[in-house]
Amino acid sequence: MRTFLLILLLAIALFKVTFIRPALAAEISNGAKIFNANCASCHIGGGNILINHKTLKKEALSQYLKNYNTDSIQAIIHQVQNGKGAMPAFKDKLSEQEIIEVATYVSQQAEQGW
Repeated sequence: MRTFLLILLLAIALFKVTFIRPALAAEISNGAKIFNANCASCHIGGGNILINHKTLKKEALSQYLKNYNTDSIQAIIHQVQNGKGAMPAFKDKLSEQEIIEVATYVSQQAEQGW
C-alpha cells in the first residue's frame, strides 16, 4: 500500500511537470530572450540605469505608463513600440509577435516583483 501511494504521488508530480502549458512556457522563454537581447542593457533586473525611478517594477509602471492599470500588457506594448524620452521605439526593430512576447514577459516579471 505504501509503495502504491509513493508511485501514485510520483506519477502525479511527473504529470504536472511534464504537462505544464508548453505554449505559455515557450512564450515566456522567448519573451525573456527578446528582453535580454534588447532591453536588459538598460533594464537589467527590472531596473533602469538611465532614470532610477522609472523602473519596470509594477509600482513604477503603474505610475508612468498611461492605461497600465486598465490593460497592463497593451500599455507596455505601446511603450515598446513607440518609446518615450530616453527609451527608443522598437516597432521597426522587433516584429509584432516579439513585442507581444516581451510585453507579456515584462508584465509577468513586474507582477512577480522581478
